[in-house]
Amino acid sequence: MSKHAKTLKKLCTQPTPTDIKWNDLKGALESLGYKELVGDGSRRKFVFPVTNEVINLHKPHPQPEVKQYVIRQVVEQLKLQGRI
Repeated sequence: MSKHAKTLKKLCTQPTPTDIKWNDLKGALESLGYKELVGDGSRRKFVFPVTNEVINLHKPHPQPEVKQYVIRQVVEQLKLQGRI
């Protein structure tokens, strides 16, 4: 199982994980076909080019760990879009 597949599996675990790093989340989304668009400051959009579906996030700083509420939002969007 690839690192990105492991991250995607971990995203869906309960309770919501607190130890997923930004680069791991970014890589997992890119492995699904999303492209990152950098906005102002820490705002990031991940766009699925075929359908133009968007996942809006804030890149965490100064720590690299993604907040639980962000992980829940990502999982919800991925499920709505039929990606997981």
